[in-house]
Amino acid sequence: MPRPNQPRIRLGMIGGGQGAFIGQVHRLAARLDDTCELVCGAFSRSADNNQLTGEACHLPDERIYADWQQLLEGEQQLPAEQRMQLLVIVTPNHLHVPIAEAAMQAGFHVFCEKPAAVSLQEAQRLAASWHASGCLYGLAHTYLGYPMVWQAREMVSEGQIGSIRKIHVEYPQGWLGERLEQQGNKQAAWRTDPSLAGISGCMADIGTHAFGLAEFISGHRVSALCASLASHADGRQLDDDGDVLLRTDQGASGTLIASQICSGEENALKIRIYGDKGALEWHQMEPNSLFYRPLQAPMRTLRAGIDQPDLFPSAMQRLRLPGGHPEGYLEALGNLYRDFAHAIHQGKQGDVEGVPGMVSGLRGMAFIEAVTTSAKSEQKWTPLPATQLTGA
Repeated sequence: MPRPNQPRIRLGMIGGGQGAFIGQVHRLAARLDDTCELVCGAFSRSADNNQLTGEACHLPDERIYADWQQLLEGEQQLPAEQRMQLLVIVTPNHLHVPIAEAAMQAGFHVFCEKPAAVSLQEAQRLAASWHASGCLYGLAHTYLGYPMVWQAREMVSEGQIGSIRKIHVEYPQGWLGERLEQQGNKQAAWRTDPSLAGISGCMADIGTHAFGLAEFISGHRVSALCASLASHADGRQLDDDGDVLLRTDQGASGTLIASQICSGEENALKIRIYGDKGALEWHQMEPNSLFYRPLQAPMRTLRAGIDQPDLFPSAMQRLRLPGGHPEGYLEALGNLYRDFAHAIHQGKQGDVEGVPGMVSGLRGMAFIEAVTTSAKSEQKWTPLPATQLTGA
C-alpha cells in the first residue's frame, strides 16, 4: 500500500478519446486508490474528440496535445515537478512500440495496453530500448490484478493441488459474430486490420490474456503448441477464433480456446488447473469465487473479502471490501496502477512487482508468433521462439 502523504503520480495518456472503451476504464482505475492523477493527454486524432475528452478530464487547454509527439515534447519542457511521470498508451497495437520507445528515451515510465507489439522482433527491439532507458514498463494484463487469481497462484506454489497435470483456459466472446468493422464500429475496425493490429486478431486481443493467466497461476511456461485459427466472418482478414493444444516445460498438457464469434458470450474468461492432489477453477465473470477441489474431500468455494481468514497475504492486499461486496475489473486494474505508482515512488528498476512487464510482453508475442506459425504449418508441434530478455 502507498505511504501517507506521497504525492500522486502524474499521468499522461495517448489514445482513449470519447467512444473508446478502455481509455475511460484506465482513467477511473488509476484514480481508485488516489495514487495517480491525469495531467495531460493526446486522446484522439479527431481535434474535436481530443478537446472534448481533455475538457471532460478537467485538463487545461495547454496540456491537451494534438498528438503524441507534441505531448512528449511539451512535457519535457515543463519543470520536473510539473511534467508527467508515467505515460499510459491505449492506442491500436501498431503504435504501442513507437510511442513507448520515444517515451522511455525521453525519460518517462510507460504503462501500455497489450499486446506489447505487433511482432516478436518489434517487442525485442522495445526490450532493448527499455534496458537502455532505466524506465519502468508495465502491461495492462488486467486479469492478473484480481485477488483470487493471486490466491490461486499461491495455492499452486504452496503445492496445495500437487504437481500440475493439465491446464484448460478459455476466453469466449461473441461481439465480433457480425462484421462490425463494416458498420462503422471503430473498435472492430482496427482489431481486424492487419496494418493496425498485427499478425493476429483474436489471439492477440484476448488469447494473450488467456495465455498470460495460465502461465501466471501455474508457474509453468508453455514450451510448444499446436494451433488452429479461423476467420468465420466472410472477408475478415485476421483470425476471430482459435483452438490451441499446449505443452509446458514441466510436463503438463493443456488447451487454450479464444474466440470472438461465440454467439451470446460476453467476456467469459475462465481457467481450470488440475494437479495430482486437487484442482482449482476461476471465472472472470464471477471473480470473487475460487473453486478448490481437493482429491479426496468435498469442493470448497473460497471467497474474496478482507474478512476472509483463509486467503494468502498477496490476495488480501489486493482487496478493499469485506466479503459479499463484489470487487471487479476496475479494482483489478486499479491494483496494477497502485503497484506501479509505489514502484515509481521507491525508485525501482526492472519489472514492477505485481505488474506484468517486459517479460510478459515478450512471452505474449512469442505465443502469438508460435500460434500463427503453427496454424499455417503441417507440423504437429511448434516450439515457442526464444526471447532475448534474460528470464523471459
